[in-house]
Amino acid sequence: MKRLAAGAALALAAVFGLSQVPQATAAPAQDTATTAAPVFSVMDYGAKADGSSNDSAAIEKAITAANSAGGGIVRFPSGQYKSKNTVHLKSEVTLQLDSGATILGSSADTYDKPESNPNDDYQDYGHSHFHNAMFYGDRLTDIGFTGSGTIDGAGNLITGTPDSGEADKIISLTRCDGLTLDGITLRRGGHFAALINGCENVTSDHLTIDTASDRDGWNIISTTNVTITHADIAANDDALAFKSDYALGAKLSNGHVKVTDSHLSAKCCNALMFGSETCGDFSDYDFQRITITGADKSGLGMVSMDGANISDVHYRDITMTNVHSPIMQKIGTRKRCGGSPGVGHISDITYDNITGTGNSPSFSPTLWGESGGNHISGVTFNQVNLTVPGGNGTMSTGVPGNDADDYNPKSIGTRPAFGWYLHNTDHITFNDSSVRFAEDDGRPAVIANSGSALRFNHFTAQRGGDSPADAIVQNVSGYCLADSANTSGGALRVSASGSSENCSS
Repeated sequence: MKRLAAGAALALAAVFGLSQVPQATAAPAQDTATTAAPVFSVMDYGAKADGSSNDSAAIEKAITAANSAGGGIVRFPSGQYKSKNTVHLKSEVTLQLDSGATILGSSADTYDKPESNPNDDYQDYGHSHFHNAMFYGDRLTDIGFTGSGTIDGAGNLITGTPDSGEADKIISLTRCDGLTLDGITLRRGGHFAALINGCENVTSDHLTIDTASDRDGWNIISTTNVTITHADIAANDDALAFKSDYALGAKLSNGHVKVTDSHLSAKCCNALMFGSETCGDFSDYDFQRITITGADKSGLGMVSMDGANISDVHYRDITMTNVHSPIMQKIGTRKRCGGSPGVGHISDITYDNITGTGNSPSFSPTLWGESGGNHISGVTFNQVNLTVPGGNGTMSTGVPGNDADDYNPKSIGTRPAFGWYLHNTDHITFNDSSVRFAEDDGRPAVIANSGSALRFNHFTAQRGGDSPADAIVQNVSGYCLADSANTSGGALRVSASGSSENCSS
């Protein structure tokens, strides 16, 4: 089916008077290559749109009619549609919400109960169950939510573990091929505004999500071929998270993802995040022109906790403000995944033209690899300029404690550097980058511990009044600070132990 844009669908509805007959009529083909999709108004199938009557049955009837016709658009004219039951989506059907149309969640406790899942132990409850949602579908093709209307949980969706009949997400989709989320707004989604797992070929443009009073915005799990443009996601928990869990009983691929021209914020947690569920590998991600305006954990977070290899990820033209941890990468050893996972890897990551301003409590920007063959490797920072709160005194420059089962920035103790802390890393390069503090800090700007091939080219670091050095290098084979200086133009003070310098090209 070739879908209509929202405006074209409205025009078609007006021309054919579709709001007055319960049968959809396809418009004549404009040419031999394009046929307009038929439109089915939920009002023709019994919807009241009065904000109190249960319109779930009418919505399902319209969806069934569209699917039986070989595909079509289910239209919601302006109005308030109370949906007290889980709506079961079907293939080749797009739900179009007109301006002024709102689908409301219910407190009646009549949604589908969560299905049993033998893989419950490998991920949190909300990730393990999919049926208990306002809209649910499995193994569907070519489905969508478009228009300019709103789906609002209305404060009735659950942010924790729901009882039978309670829903904890707005949209829940598994193993779908072809999903469109364009123009609509998702509000008060409970645990998730949208949760998709095992899907492919996903596109989204001008999607708005407001779950700042609930939890997650959009979790994209074990999904490939995704394009997101002009998203605006304000969450309490993670705003936009890419994950790979074991809820479907297998390690699945992730990747070929592009996110551009978007705004993200997360009150308590992470704005743009990989993990924490990280069973299957991740590859080929491109993030460009993104503004982040708050994250009480990571602005740009990336963790491999359950054996995943994360590679070929690229961040460009990103501005962050009010983030506790502007950039964090961590390899952990939680191994919460089926199939006896090993320890994961993070490699081939680039950051270009990144600006970040932190707030308190602050977690220094960190790359934390595991020992042996599980170092973080091949990370390049070009024009990455960070300002952290600072305000700490001097402290030991030894390796801080770490909880290898915890992915949060606080799982690593207070970093002994106010700026970059690098542990178990290889082939890390900083070009034309800087780190500063808002308040004088007694720690060094950089500490690198255990690794190889560390290079700073034209790096600028603010000097703390009582800091013992500007950069401390511990057990690093082949480090170089070239053409680098403090913010006053003086040479950086470097203290090296158990390390070798190598500034050859």
